[in-house]
Amino acid sequence: MPQNPAVHAGTRIGHVHLKVADLDRALGFYCGVLGFELMQRMSSGAAFISAGGYHHHIGLNTWESKGGSPPPPGTTGLYHTAILYPTRPALADALHRVLSAGIALDGASDHGVSEALYLRDPDDNGVELYWDRPRERWPFGPDGKLAMVTKRLDVEELLRQREA
Repeated sequence: MPQNPAVHAGTRIGHVHLKVADLDRALGFYCGVLGFELMQRMSSGAAFISAGGYHHHIGLNTWESKGGSPPPPGTTGLYHTAILYPTRPALADALHRVLSAGIALDGASDHGVSEALYLRDPDDNGVELYWDRPRERWPFGPDGKLAMVTKRLDVEELLRQREA
């Protein structure tokens, strides 16, 4: 494969669009539990949700999936959607919301560069909730390359960081 120049450093993932079986159920999770704001709901079975008034960070639709089931294990597709929180206390608040809603975590990890919570939405889509440590605190090896890790994250300690 030919080597092309790297993509522009300012490039970001703008949004993710998920196929869901039940739009109301998905909105209950993403807006009701996680706190995203509904920006627009379309009668065609789609909704667009946001943090902070952006046009949309997550699109949800039932166009090809109404009443459907998640893809079986062993198939390709989205592994998870990662939602980046601006601070550790904001991630702690997200953890509180999830646990208060009775949603179980699949895992919680300290990756050196970030702390992450893993769970499933009502359609069994993987969801990662995380915050990034400042770059100057990221772990680098002796060769100068990033040295991410996966260690257990103390969720009780994280919860104590929640802003009142």
